[in-house]
Amino acid sequence: MELSELEQRLLPFCQARYRGSVKITEVITMPGHAGFAYGFKVAHDQGEDAWFIRLPPPNVNWVGTADVLRQVAVLNALDGTDVPHCSVRWSGDDLEWFGCPYFVVPWLQGDVLRLGPEDWGSSLTDAQLLEFGRQAMSALAKVHQVDTAQVSYLGDPVPFADDVVRWDRFYEKAAEPQRLAAVPEVRQRLLDTIPANAPVGIFHGDFQTANLFATADAQLAALIDWELTGIGATLNDLGWICTFSDPLAWDRTAPRPHFLTPDILVDLYAQAYAGELPDINWYRALAAYKFAIISGLNLSLHRRGKRVDETWETTALSMQPLVERALNLLA
Repeated sequence: MELSELEQRLLPFCQARYRGSVKITEVITMPGHAGFAYGFKVAHDQGEDAWFIRLPPPNVNWVGTADVLRQVAVLNALDGTDVPHCSVRWSGDDLEWFGCPYFVVPWLQGDVLRLGPEDWGSSLTDAQLLEFGRQAMSALAKVHQVDTAQVSYLGDPVPFADDVVRWDRFYEKAAEPQRLAAVPEVRQRLLDTIPANAPVGIFHGDFQTANLFATADAQLAALIDWELTGIGATLNDLGWICTFSDPLAWDRTAPRPHFLTPDILVDLYAQAYAGELPDINWYRALAAYKFAIISGLNLSLHRRGKRVDETWETTALSMQPLVERALNLLA
């Protein structure tokens, strides 16, 4: 949606929700959301408010990750916890305002945790990083312990085997398939060793530093970006952030910034979860397997001009290390 059109739609929307005079003073496209998340400010008789609105991607069916009300279900469930998150102010599937479902939360001030050499996170001390990690992993453990009866909207749990085989069609479309030569072996090992009696609950789906929103003094302000949320194996979230923080999973000629080590992350999570954490390496291997395939798919989309993003040329260098790391973890 063009910003001018969105501003025109936001004015009557806000007039219906505020008393007195209302003016939209700013509308911007937020970074990292492919053009369907926006920040806007509203001047009214009592002052000015800043909001974040999320809409579905254009020209898609409003199901799965494009169903923004899935995120609303989880965020509402978190209102009864002390998990840092954005509480939903307004949401709905009424089409009169934006022509699609929507939700609105406060526009946070701060930034996600950035750890590159030029980023603000690189100036944090080891003690600050450890404390931030403690807050993040404690928040994750609390998410995983929320009663799933509160989020019936999310549907049935994702079967473990489905979370392995659903990547088959993306593997077939990946660029540089030689980098993924060991994928069939990893796939079979994952299926042969599916954990039994594993914890099931709400999962975030993309739990990594890019979705940990921090205040200016490096405190966790919110877990953000819940579009991949669902019910299923909660330890997938732990495996995901461990993989993104595992130097052995990434190409050494193109180093990437890492958070705390996987062992520390698992330990911090275990302290907060207070329960059994079986087969952690399986979830770490699954995460590495997934992201190797995702990298190959996105590299293909980039090179074919379908979704141009030069960063995938560098990320793709880690496709083979990710798959090899998965094999090692499953050994």
